[in-house]
Parts: sequence; structure tokens; C-alpha cells
Amino acid sequence: MNGLSPRTGAQVLVDQLIAQGVERVTCVPGESYLAVLDALRDSGIDVLVCRQEGGAAIMAEAAGKLTGRPGICFVTRGPGATNASAGVHIARQDSTPMILFVGQIARAMRDREAFQEVDYRQMFGGLAKWAVEIDDAARIPEILARAFRVALQGRPGPVVIALPEDMLDDVAAVADAARVVPAEPAPSAADTERLRALLVEARRPVLLLGGARWTESARTALAAWAERHDVPVAVSFRRANLFSADHPNFAGELGIGPNPALLARIKESDLLLMVGGRLSEMPAQSYGLLGIPNPGLPLVHVHPDPTELGRVYQPELAIQATPEAFCAALPSYDAPRTGRAAEAHASYRTWSEAPEPKPGAFQYGQAITWLRERLPPDAVICNGAGNFATWIHRYYRFRAFGTQLAPTSGSMGYGLPAAVMAKRSLPERIVVALAGDGDVMMTVQEFATAVQYGIAIVVVVLDNGMYGTIRMHQEREYPGRVSATELRNPDFAALARSCGGHGERVERTEDFAPAFERSLAAGIPAMIHCLVDPEALTPTMTLAAIRAKALAAREG
Repeated sequence: MNGLSPRTGAQVLVDQLIAQGVERVTCVPGESYLAVLDALRDSGIDVLVCRQEGGAAIMAEAAGKLTGRPGICFVTRGPGATNASAGVHIARQDSTPMILFVGQIARAMRDREAFQEVDYRQMFGGLAKWAVEIDDAARIPEILARAFRVALQGRPGPVVIALPEDMLDDVAAVADAARVVPAEPAPSAADTERLRALLVEARRPVLLLGGARWTESARTALAAWAERHDVPVAVSFRRANLFSADHPNFAGELGIGPNPALLARIKESDLLLMVGGRLSEMPAQSYGLLGIPNPGLPLVHVHPDPTELGRVYQPELAIQATPEAFCAALPSYDAPRTGRAAEAHASYRTWSEAPEPKPGAFQYGQAITWLRERLPPDAVICNGAGNFATWIHRYYRFRAFGTQLAPTSGSMGYGLPAAVMAKRSLPERIVVALAGDGDVMMTVQEFATAVQYGIAIVVVVLDNGMYGTIRMHQEREYPGRVSATELRNPDFAALARSCGGHGERVERTEDFAPAFERSLAAGIPAMIHCLVDPEALTPTMTLAAIRAKALAAREG
């Protein structure tokens, strides 16, 4: 026994979470891991019981974004795991550290298609960074230490661990693993000198920030360097909090419907320095922004995972480094001050300043600009997927690090559960979830979770009575032929009140600000139901205009 006290597998597992610094887990309970629930009871770990596994997994993913350490979620076998797969997919595409624990059938029942039996290695094999099943309680410290390292190291991502229920009752005498600190690859001296030479030659460089493993210190160092060298800085899709929108070098977000001037600036650059990101489909404008595999311009790609370097675009210089290590090693050089950064920032400010009026008594764009002026810099803004999000990305200005929770994977239903986790983790901050009507209904049951725990989020629901993004594409491809995109929605304010929260209904622009202030003052979870005219589909186009354009193209 090596002098070690024997513990059940469940207790060993929970002790490993404590050793790794885990403070909070999410779950939907199941009989397949009752032993873990019992071990968690006296652990001091904050356990958030959720209403559906998809919401629980999204909360864990949001925790990974907020802390940089793996968010932890427990679900039961079969349906529990399949429901949670949405959160695993988000973690994969968003490069977020996360560990999903799945209760599993007893080991003796394997391969009989027992009740809710699933082979999780096979199910999650192409989705998670690693999927494993623990057969021996004595190996729990080993496997959990490896799981934390896999989730954190290189390009972060999700790990799935199946827990046979009988294994959790086994007794083992084994030492706890040490806290995992991921490797921090840094630029070599040769990398730094080569980068310096490229920067000296460049006259139109652009910085593009994205990905994970950022820290506030890295962000601060990079901002100072960019200002000193007059380099415009853009952020990738839904990574706006990596650089302050108020900084004089900020050039805007490269995402869906970006500023045309930003696209032109990147295409005309003579050095694109991409730090942390992958330039995937959304920021790459359906992979049309740069050439593949040859970008068509000098590209320096900095990423902590060597498998991402040259995966799509072949760079002039590939540097394996985390943002923290890279920003600490950025070379100084004599840069001509041409005013390009100021010009890029002025273009961004003009593009994002004031939304054009759209049909309807409620002007959503004005609500966003009001929030922009009303909320403090450290307010956390959460959203899922849908056309409603384009107003956030264009008109809201993220200023502080760690204030944006949004899925680069485009997963609907993300905003509300992400907000629950953000407010639970940062109770002193204002946390706002913005959600479309179709979007919020994917995970609306987690509003009840917020009420149960007194987590005072504010959820702003933008209701236009349809799946707006799909309707937009439908009108472009099949103008006038509406099919499967209309929605009949509940009274969201009444729904909030029925759960024990605060509810407001907004039909006019001028009613939004007082409704928001009352929601904040209520001190309980709140939902503001905003009625949006279906014609107000995007910041630039109405539904009728999209349809008319499509019909004209067909007739032409």
C-alpha cells in the first residue's frame, strides 16, 4: 500500500480535481456516477446542477474560456453524453480546455449493448483531443494528469473520460498527481531575428490576433509593441476581447460581414502577422481572403501547436509559441510612422459608430450602442449564434480582457448557459446574454438553473419570429419560398417570471433602457423580451431587399 490510505475510485477522482485546482463543476446527475456525486458532496467544489447536458457542457466550456484551465462537466451515459456532445464540439472548434466525464456501464456488461451503452472512444474519437475509459481505479491520477495536460497543451481542446460505475466503487491506495502546468513553447533566437528582418522590410504590416492561451499580460505587451511600431491590429471572429476597441491601433474584427476597408487592408498588406489563431472559414471569408496553400502575401504564423503551422496556409515564417511567450519576445526595430494605425482605427470607428435605422419600432442597433455606453469595461457579454450577433460584433466595443463569451463554432444556445457560468465565477461583474428567439430556446431551461442558484444574469432576447440566419440564406437561394424557418414563440418575460426571475417586454426603442435598468436593479436573473421587426434582418439589409436582389439576379 506504500503507506497510502485506501480510497474509492470516486474519491480518488475528486481528489485529483482538487489537486488540479478545480473550484467548480457542472453536471446533470445520473445513476452511473452516483459515487462521484457523493464524493463531491464534502469536497468544497462548487457543483452546479443543470437542466440539460448540453447546457452543462456549454457552461464548462465557458469556464475554460474564462480561466484558461479545463472546465469540468459530469454527465450520465448514453443520452447524457450525446446531449453533451454540443459542448465538446464548441470546445474543439474554439480551442478551449475542457474535460467531460461520462458515467459508463459496469465493466462486466460491456459489448452486450447494455442499457445506454456507448463506446465513447469511438463516439468522441474524432471530436475530442483524447477519449479514454478508466478500467483501474489505481490509474485515475495518471489518466487525469494526462487529461489535463492534453486539454491544456498545444492547441487546447476537450478530453472525454468514461467512468465505469463499478470502477468508481473499487478501492485503491495511490498518490495524487501534481498540478499540471502546460509546456510554454517560445520563439527561438533565430525566429526572433527572422521576424525582425521581415518587419524592417515591411511598410504595410497588419497584426491579426486569435485563438486561445492568451493572458492579460500578453495582451498588454502586444498593445504597447503595436503602438510603438505603428502597426494596425485586427482580431479574429469572436475574439474581440484580445485587443481593446478603444486602443488607437485597433482596426476591427475579421469575422462575418467585416468592414470592407479592413479586408482591403489585409489583402494589401506586405506582412500579415497572425498570432494564436488559425484563420479558419469565418475570418477567412469562406477561405477566400488568402490563397491556399500559398497565401499570396508574406505570412508569419505564431501558434503553440506545431500541427497548426502550415496546416492550411504555408507561412513565410512559422513560429511555435504561446501568445504569452511570443509577446514577451517581440523584437523592437526602427519603424517609419506612417499613420496607418490611426487610419485603420478611424475606419473602424466610422464603421462601428452608429447603426442605420431599420424597420420597426424597436431599433436593436440603438440598444447595442446604448449598452456600449452604459456598461462598464469589465462587463461580460455572451451570445450564441444567429443574425442578431452581427450587431454585437459590429457596434459593441469590447475593452477589457476576458469579457467576451461567444462560440467561434457558431453553436446556437451558447449565450445563456455561458452567462450563468460567467456570473457564477465573477459575481461582482455585470453579465449580459444576448440571444435570438431561436437561439435562446435551445438552452432556455438553464434560466431555471440561474434562478435556483441566484445567479443574476440579464438575458436580452431578440425575437423576430424566425430562424433569421437560415431565412436570410433561404431568401437568397429560394426567394419568396418560405419553408421551415418561421417560429411561434412564448412570452419570454412571462417565462422568466414563471421560473422565479424578473421579466420585461420591450416593443419600442425608448423602453429598452429603463427595462434594462429595472432588470439590473432586480438583483435576480432577468429576461428582457424585445420584439424585432422581421424585416430588420442584418445591419445592412432588410428581408425584402435580400429577396428583391435574389429575384432580380434570377430574372437577369
